[in-house]
Amino acid sequence: METVLIVDDEKNYTAVLSAVLEEEGFETLTANSGVEALQLCEKEDINLVLSDMKMPVMDGLALLEKIKKKAPDMPVIIMTAHGTVDKAVEAMQKGAYTFILKPFENERLVMYAHKALELQRLVRDNRRLQDEVESQYSFDNIIGKSQPMQNVFKTIRKVGPTAATVLIEGESGTGKELVAKSIHFNSPRRNQSIITVNCAALAESLLESELFGHEKGAFTGAIARKKGRFELADGGTVFLDEIGELSPNLQVKLLRVLQEKTIERVGGTAPIRVDNRIIAATNRSLKDEIQKGRFREDLFYRLNVVKIELPPLKQRPEDIRLLIAHFISKYSSVRPPETVMPKIDPEVERAFYAYHWPGNVRELENIIERVMVLCSGPTITMDDLPNEFRDNLHNTLHLDAIPADAQLYDTLAMVEKKMIERAMHIAGNVQTRAAEILGIGKSGLNQKLKKFNLN
Repeated sequence: METVLIVDDEKNYTAVLSAVLEEEGFETLTANSGVEALQLCEKEDINLVLSDMKMPVMDGLALLEKIKKKAPDMPVIIMTAHGTVDKAVEAMQKGAYTFILKPFENERLVMYAHKALELQRLVRDNRRLQDEVESQYSFDNIIGKSQPMQNVFKTIRKVGPTAATVLIEGESGTGKELVAKSIHFNSPRRNQSIITVNCAALAESLLESELFGHEKGAFTGAIARKKGRFELADGGTVFLDEIGELSPNLQVKLLRVLQEKTIERVGGTAPIRVDNRIIAATNRSLKDEIQKGRFREDLFYRLNVVKIELPPLKQRPEDIRLLIAHFISKYSSVRPPETVMPKIDPEVERAFYAYHWPGNVRELENIIERVMVLCSGPTITMDDLPNEFRDNLHNTLHLDAIPADAQLYDTLAMVEKKMIERAMHIAGNVQTRAAEILGIGKSGLNQKLKKFNLN
């Protein structure tokens, strides 16, 4: 039940209004001065303030200012029998939800109360969603303790508060969009929109309209004026994914946005100023695209003010265990409530370390989500993993790449040494943990460390 604080220096009037609002299902509190009202605001959980304008010591406008300073989202309705246009305007400028003249019909007051509280609920829901989104794209949700990921975190922290354009390079599935949104939500633009555009998803004509908007009649089917993504994200961030897929024509138009901060709608002639931060991402080398004549060099240097290179998962094996735990926790809700959280069989963990992860973090997440849905037992075993994963696991060593005249003993020794080095690296040089990863005893690992002269 929502609580309304009624403030008026006439005690009889607060009693009448209290009875009216309680009959409509509200809880009410009353105060006969602005000072008393502020004290109640400190102690009670109040959803709406209904205040008289003319009161001794502290009038309604002064009370409004103090309430808004401490609780900006609190809706306040000002009532007065001495209404003027100037006072009404002043009350609204200072944040009042509305201004109501005495005497008024009770139904009108109740209607205003319901609308003010509905607005407050929307504001609170919006703020909660904003907090959830910011939490989702905080550093805590970009998983990684490896040095390559630490370098990524360091760059995000430095570039986030600036207005610099950022280019993110990395294979598909490495988390480029997650990094882009983390940059946005760690920037001064966090309260504005971030709009994502996949440059590979639309034909050139459709993409141009999506980015820049169009005027009515600009082409067949343009029955009304439409704002593009740059206008919709004015003051915020535009994330251009797969930037390497932009056509030469759109590359020229994007260059203009970066240089002049203006756009023109399709079919329009007047330049429109926009204030966007641009973050671009690509899974291919733009320098190679420049060499092939498919990407403008001047645009590349405009985009490449700060570059972030996301490492593929195979280059950060020490993060695999953290990612597994994160995704198991993330998808725990898909399992029946009475089901225990499954553990990872050591054989599965070794397979995850041995796998080459062509789909990167996205592929790992997909496998864990599938396992959490289908595995009913307490332990995730090899039988729970997708057939494609197990089939590709056998190709991890890329046997075709080994020379035909390679000696078996030397090749096996090389593979054994590499696996031990990797296990020790993942385990932070803790031999017991490295032995678990390799599936051998600690004494056996000791012998092999001596055999290969590994410290």
